[in-house]
Amino acid sequence: MEASDTPRAGDDLSGSAGVVTRQDGGVHASSGLGSPEPVSAAREPEAEPPVEGLTLTAALEAILMVVDEPVAEVTLAQVLERPTAEIAAALRALSEEYTAAGRGFDLREVAGGWRFYTRAECAALVERFVRDGQQARLTQAALETLAVVAYRQPVSRARVAAVRGVSSDGVMRTLVARGLVEEAGTDPESQAVLYRTTSYFLERLGLRSLDELPELAPFLPDDVEILEEQK
Repeated sequence: MEASDTPRAGDDLSGSAGVVTRQDGGVHASSGLGSPEPVSAAREPEAEPPVEGLTLTAALEAILMVVDEPVAEVTLAQVLERPTAEIAAALRALSEEYTAAGRGFDLREVAGGWRFYTRAECAALVERFVRDGQQARLTQAALETLAVVAYRQPVSRARVAAVRGVSSDGVMRTLVARGLVEEAGTDPESQAVLYRTTSYFLERLGLRSLDELPELAPFLPDDVEILEEQK
């Protein structure tokens, strides 16, 4: 006797032309005529397209490497044009990856945003580096940055970078660590952190006040006003 395609008792039918689940656990697609055909395996979800030719991880790391304060997930999502949930998951995965690898830095969620921090176990080494570095002479970049702050204060890091033509984030942190520069509130429009020189700066230069700073005009090029307008 030939095998019959007629469903037996216990078979689960989704319709005359649908999916038939047999008692033996097998799954077949039935067209209602002829023998059942195996159902093809479900396709795996396609990978998300890269961000500007980069992976999402690389894009997040690049942005977080230059921020001055914690960045919210929604802000990163807007910049990278990705769902906020995806950004949040990627950030947490990165944080766990850095911890598992024992990196000297950590990615933390603080004050509603994400930012890189030195790992707590490395605090003593960083403190020693900063303390010993205070005995060293300032680099040319540090002197330039300190001069911009002294004559333009209060001033933001972005403004210092515009004057110097290069990023001054690392140099500014060094000046703050040495006690020559300190925070002076935030800009009311951009909310950027502003910086000014400290009393220790005046002490090191032997000045009673900023009014005793030498006039800067004799040391500037003749076309400085034009250069300033271009910036």
